[in-house]
Amino acid sequence: MAKPRILMVLTSNGTMGDGGEPTGVWLEELTAPYYVFAGAGAEVTLASVRGGPVPVDPRSLEASETPPASVARFHADGHAGGSLDDTPAVGRFEARNFEAIFLPGGHGTMWDLPDNPELGKLLSDAWRQGKVIGAVCHGPAGLVGAVDEAGRPLVAGRRVTAFSNAEEAAVGLEGAVPFLLETRLAELGARFEAGQAFQPHAIADGRLVTGQNPASSEPAARLVMEALQAAKA
Repeated sequence: MAKPRILMVLTSNGTMGDGGEPTGVWLEELTAPYYVFAGAGAEVTLASVRGGPVPVDPRSLEASETPPASVARFHADGHAGGSLDDTPAVGRFEARNFEAIFLPGGHGTMWDLPDNPELGKLLSDAWRQGKVIGAVCHGPAGLVGAVDEAGRPLVAGRRVTAFSNAEEAAVGLEGAVPFLLETRLAELGARFEAGQAFQPHAIADGRLVTGQNPASSEPAARLVMEALQAAKA
């Protein structure tokens, strides 16, 4: 397979609502897939909703005394780590220039991914063009605004997962988010499948790949690469 081009679209939202506590991208959900993709020879481009610096959820840096290996590697990688300082806006990109689009999570995504028309168009175009779409944890919030070739919600009738209602309650943020992601995806017709809370769980339904939580970041990325291989077969 020729070197695949993968666009990773990150949140630009750094607070839980107006003036709320800090949030942003959950770093492991960026770094683990980034190195899976790069390690497989993919050309990875980072973008964000508004462009400019990408906010990182401070909790993703404090979640454990020993950071995930991919996070430590990202921090030590001057090129990769510095790429978050100034990202291009998602509206600058067209689906035809990529083989896959991947949406890392973090609670910030719940405010700026679902209703962003440029992201919705990018994902809808990508699906119609036969591209692979992946998302992990709260990243599937970006799927809310995407439609398939028939104009139906992209997730309708398809197996998906995301940060579950049980996990949102466990972290005490079910009242802080604008909506519960599991509930919204199910309302759009998704066949939602939740695995064990905070354990790896990733699903591939054809060209649509989703992961449930931070621990699912690497498995979801590997499923994206498998879907790319299958699409080229």
